[in-house]
Amino acid sequence: MSKPAVYFLLLLLTAATPPLLVDSSDDTNHAYWPCSDTRVQISDGFTIGIAFAPRASFFFNSSLQLSPCDRRLSLTNSGSRLAVFRPKVDEISLLTINTSSFSPDSVGGYMVAFAGRKYAARSLPAFVVDGTYSVTSFTLVLEFKKGRLQNLFWKRDGCKQCSGKSNFMCLNKQDCAINTNNCKNHGGSVDCSIGIQLAFSGTDKHLSALNSWYEVENLRQYSLFGLYSNLRDSLTSQYNKIF
Repeated sequence: MSKPAVYFLLLLLTAATPPLLVDSSDDTNHAYWPCSDTRVQISDGFTIGIAFAPRASFFFNSSLQLSPCDRRLSLTNSGSRLAVFRPKVDEISLLTINTSSFSPDSVGGYMVAFAGRKYAARSLPAFVVDGTYSVTSFTLVLEFKKGRLQNLFWKRDGCKQCSGKSNFMCLNKQDCAINTNNCKNHGGSVDCSIGIQLAFSGTDKHLSALNSWYEVENLRQYSLFGLYSNLRDSLTSQYNKIF
């Protein structure tokens, strides 16, 4: 099994700024913005967005969840923030959002992953942080059919990775969290940057199977942050590696 790629986004973006690009001669996908429609093959780059906002901001008329690409949401007017990534299709990746100068609770504390416009796909809103708890580790699966993104799922392990660890609490029996006051961006000593383990499932535009999601369960016995400990100090390493 190959090591996962690691993608860092050091700043949260408020406007259209070039995403992190996959440096690969095999990349045939020329759709570089998360609100573009495309079909991909294995080894292409694929651009996704992560929007931060209050949970209610992702719903139209308080009931229908829409993609952040849908202008009816008016996320720009609500002070939302956007992170943009371009991981390689069917490669396990670690997306990291640096929160040293940005606190997601300042813009609502929830995030939604998304891509596409006419063929829009979006995840359910995921809780990140409020004044009491912070969740920093996530797993996101992108599901494709014939190379077209169909769904984005947050996968949770029911707090297995932090079971029995006094520094963590289990939120809703699904997310490991720490006290927000321990985070550096709230005056504490812990780096609460957000890590999103990303994998793929389904088929590409040539009907080749995307298998990286099936490798994730095997990967969970290791620490992604441990594999890349030379890149940054992490919440995971400070608290006995929850991955």
